[in-house]
Amino acid sequence: TSPNSNHNQNNADAPPSPPQEYKYFHEAGFSLELSHYDARFFRGPVPYATHRAILTHLIRSYLSTFRVTLGLETWLAHGTLLGWWWNGRIMPWDFDVDAQVSGATLAVLAERHNGSMHEYTLRNETSGRDETRVFLLDVNPFGTKVDRGTGENAIDARWIDVETGMYVDITALMERDPENSPGVVSCKNFHWYKMEELYPLRETVFEGVKAMVPREFEKVLVDEYGAKSLVVTEWEGHHFDAELKEWVK
Repeated sequence: TSPNSNHNQNNADAPPSPPQEYKYFHEAGFSLELSHYDARFFRGPVPYATHRAILTHLIRSYLSTFRVTLGLETWLAHGTLLGWWWNGRIMPWDFDVDAQVSGATLAVLAERHNGSMHEYTLRNETSGRDETRVFLLDVNPFGTKVDRGTGENAIDARWIDVETGMYVDITALMERDPENSPGVVSCKNFHWYKMEELYPLRETVFEGVKAMVPREFEKVLVDEYGAKSLVVTEWEGHHFDAELKEWVK
């Protein structure tokens, strides 16, 4: 018998080691604008005059697909939630859209829907014609991990417009430390919430389609952006016109 036979047998019985973490999602560049395009589908920056329309189609397709096709719960988050608070629309200076899901929903996305392509018919506001676009639902292979790891994979999934590379960032809220902080959930980017601040979710309308927002949406926004975010009407070269209910450049 080889002197290493027992050692080899022990190695054979050991569970496989987890894969070494690497950055999964890659963006088109490091500037504020380029960092909001998926590098795989990037064909050049979308002009200001049209990028908001693309983001509108992104969020409409995302919300409609989750609600109707997948039957899964998701809600507006971060700057997208703030845009909803002001006038039910995406802020014109935003480069992406943010949504959140529960850890349980992310697990379903990873197991059943990862890599799925979804067609969505939209109205081209310039031509007035209906167009069909394709969106990729891509789940980060490290997304369902509870710990943050190296920090390179804080975004758990994306809903990507394969024509432009623009996307919806999807992050999952989970209990990261249930023993010491029960009922407190967060994403991997350190946004913390008490469960009662989120649930039961409120049904509303965003960009003309049904959407969900956190129960205590104003508290969530003030905690993240400060009280001024709900009153300041000059931002990023835009002014909020109260009569038009629109941010005007």
